[in-house]
Amino acid sequence: MGLRILPFRQYSDHDVVNLFSVIGSDVLDKTTDSGAGDAGVFVKVADGNFDKEPVEYQTNSYLGDSSFPFLGTTKMYPEVNLKITGAKDEDHAIGMTLNQTAKADENGEKLLYNPTKQTELQAVLPGQAVPVATKGIFTLSSSAFDGPITSYAPGNRIKLSSNAGKITGFSTVSATTVTTGDLVDEDKVFGHVLGTGTRTSVGPTTDQFAGNYIIISFDCN
Repeated sequence: MGLRILPFRQYSDHDVVNLFSVIGSDVLDKTTDSGAGDAGVFVKVADGNFDKEPVEYQTNSYLGDSSFPFLGTTKMYPEVNLKITGAKDEDHAIGMTLNQTAKADENGEKLLYNPTKQTELQAVLPGQAVPVATKGIFTLSSSAFDGPITSYAPGNRIKLSSNAGKITGFSTVSATTVTTGDLVDEDKVFGHVLGTGTRTSVGPTTDQFAGNYIIISFDCN
């Protein structure tokens, strides 16, 4: 997976939403893949229709071939109906995913049949609700933000990037508009930078967390 969240983090379980699963196109084929199904993706609501059942049984190829008559029905796979996807630009992010959503492990073995490894990889299965932190302090690797590390000086603000799921940093809001006097970009800010750093590999072993990182505090509420 794209390693977006590094170990140091501070948040409360009271600030975690467990209502949504990622849309089908965001699901990772393997935990070593990277995309909108990563952990550390800032997301928006794609489907928030609470008139639907919380869980429905869907036709899902993840289970395999469902055309055999003795299976009884093609709709066997439980899936959370409420959906999220990567947020960008003018979107309102509800928070950041804490787990990745993937079908299989690095060897292509379905995580459905290995719940222990699924837990170790901090993954949820396709259709399962993924925990979303609405606020907190997190350490993000360079794969979670756009632009150079210099844009993330301590105190700089953060907002959503034009690339879905990522953030961008800036030091000041845009000039006031002539007609309204509002600060352009001010309503897009949902956090700020606490600090930055760089990790390098030492010795023959490659550091899994090598590279630039930032520590941010955000509140999507």
